[in-house]
Amino acid sequence: MRYVKSLIFAFSGLFGAQQKLTLADCEVAFQKNNLQLLAEQYNLSMADADIVQSKIWPLPELSLQVNAYNPEDKKVFDAAHSKSVSVSQLIFLGGKKKNEIAFAKSNKELSMLQFNQLLVDLKAQLRVAFFSLYFENKKLENVQHQLGYMEELLSAYNVQVKKGNISLKDKVRLQSFVIQLNNDKIASNNEILALQKTLKVLTGIFEDITPAVESLDASQLLDLSTADDLEQIKSKAITHNADYQYAQRLIDNAKLYAQWQKSLNVPDLNLGAAWDQNGGVFRNEVNLNVGIPIPLWKSNKGNVDKANFAIQQNQKNAEFQKLDLETQVASSYNTWKNNYDQLKTITEEDIKDLHAVYNGMLKNFRNSNISLIEFTDFMDSYRETMLQLYDMRRQVILSAEQLNQLVQTKIFY
Repeated sequence: MRYVKSLIFAFSGLFGAQQKLTLADCEVAFQKNNLQLLAEQYNLSMADADIVQSKIWPLPELSLQVNAYNPEDKKVFDAAHSKSVSVSQLIFLGGKKKNEIAFAKSNKELSMLQFNQLLVDLKAQLRVAFFSLYFENKKLENVQHQLGYMEELLSAYNVQVKKGNISLKDKVRLQSFVIQLNNDKIASNNEILALQKTLKVLTGIFEDITPAVESLDASQLLDLSTADDLEQIKSKAITHNADYQYAQRLIDNAKLYAQWQKSLNVPDLNLGAAWDQNGGVFRNEVNLNVGIPIPLWKSNKGNVDKANFAIQQNQKNAEFQKLDLETQVASSYNTWKNNYDQLKTITEEDIKDLHAVYNGMLKNFRNSNISLIEFTDFMDSYRETMLQLYDMRRQVILSAEQLNQLVQTKIFY
């Protein structure tokens, strides 16, 4: 029986295990374990393989011809008197191989930009989930602190109602507030479960993660500032945003593809040599073979036209991407500034005063200096204020992270 209890305890500890990790710890685990990132790296390897393949020339072709039937001597497979051997090689003209290799290298650049953008997007998801979990835990701690006191108070009121010392109306009023706090607790727990799932998928860590953020670090995170104005931030985004750079590189990629398709219109040379034992004018005749298609028309005209249209399409897409990026940056910057300015209106002194009044209300209610209505009204206001305060702090950081994701270079100091 003792062994079974030990097993139960061990398994409960395993499934309830948590890791206290900093953001840096999570980012290291993310770089090492994230399956999406690991899978995307194979695209880079495949792009390298395409470059290798583009450099390979067609194999030379060897032909052997032997006699099947000699009508004079009435012999089958008279190889002793009639056979020939030829070898040929296709020679690309018009810079086809050079253009194909350049196009393959351009595809590798595009794959690298796609990888970089995925890295930025996933890391942004990680940071958003990390900070959201940190503030949601803080919110839950505050709710549980209030709930602990209010449940004790409700338990005492239940006893007094049974004795007839307190009206049922007061007990119901208090119970309504406890129900509201329990709803807040459930909402926070559900949000924490969703954030834990996100962090597990991103980091490959199966235990629940407790964000380790020191109080000083949290204050510094909320005290963000930037020396750049909006136009400078837009300019940085145009320079560094991998999505926009990808749209720009697509234009170059399409031009290289069009150049390759144009070169395919140039006829290729088929060069070879042949030896014939008796089939030619001379015995043991050695011949040089040269073959080239007659360029009566452009055999690849449709693909060239298609490639030129792709250039124009990618140019328009790049213009759209630039407009969209600048619009997103402006919106994200204004959102961050609004959140930051709003949070800055609330000073540390204001928060200290709020907690001081909270503690004073608890003390005055215990001493029967205030009514239940006054007490519950204040507690409800305090509950709402604290929830909003944690949400405001979170939104400052999340809006800054969104801006960082778009600009993809350091803008906050």
